Amino acid sequence: MSFGQQGGPQSQWDPWKPHSQQPWDSGGDGRTPDWAALAEASETRNKRRRLLFIGGGAVATIAIGTAVAMAVVSANGDSEASGNPSNLPASASIPSSSASAPSFAPTSAPPPLDPKDFIASKAKDTAPLSAATLFPGTQLTMGSTVYKKGPTADTKDCASVTQGTLPKVLEGNGCTRFLRVTYLKDGIGVTVGVAVFDTEAQATKAKSQTDKKGLIKSLFGKGVKPFCNAAICRSTTNSYGRYAYFTIAGHFSGKDVTPKDTAVFKVGDDLAEFTFRQIRRRGEAQASAAANG
Repeated sequence: MSFGQQGGPQSQWDPWKPHSQQPWDSGGDGRTPDWAALAEASETRNKRRRLLFIGGGAVATIAIGTAVAMAVVSANGDSEASGNPSNLPASASIPSSSASAPSFAPTSAPPPLDPKDFIASKAKDTAPLSAATLFPGTQLTMGSTVYKKGPTADTKDCASVTQGTLPKVLEGNGCTRFLRVTYLKDGIGVTVGVAVFDTEAQATKAKSQTDKKGLIKSLFGKGVKPFCNAAICRSTTNSYGRYAYFTIAGHFSGKDVTPKDTAVFKVGDDLAEFTFRQIRRRGEAQASAAANG
């Protein structure tokens, strides 16, 4: 006796086809299902599912690994964003944390006053003037050398205290006053004479016209004996501002000064330098007073 489906050929059941026929008769004849066949079909189905699960997991693992690798390459590429965050793209900019400093219109301080301007003419050189203010104290120190101060003199008759060709030069250029002072050192005496003019131009001209025969008279007295009356002495001439200044230096012993008398030359040079500084200080004091006033 055979059991088959009526009305057509027997169909083979495929567990993967949704409408395939089960391997038992649907006729309700009371027979039991083929459990062995069902078990085999179930086992086959489970194997296929396991294979699909393993294959899908491998694909997912590969995809995740690729994504991670790309992320690592992106984070550690040429931009070095993770290792050096200060390297910004060319278009990036860091906003300023504070506003720009305010700007101010340029200003200029007035130029400093020139001290020489205040001793260049009688009109501006108005500070008190005397031998005592120009040559203060009882001694003078230049470097390590100390000079003792002797007598001073002040006259408006410039010709009376000069000799040779100098009186004519001073009078011709309008000398209005002549100050003198004498200093002593180791048997050497030096007299400094300062001629005062109304303008710098007059003093400069007087200096340029003075020759070797134009001399000042040495100043002595008050314990200082005469010098440079008959002996040869060394003299200098210069000017600054409206002042022309002169020196004459020699031995109290009366001997002539020679080019080898370095001590006499040093005394004359020191006193000429000191006189220049004192005249300049006079201008500086007046310039400072004008600036602060």
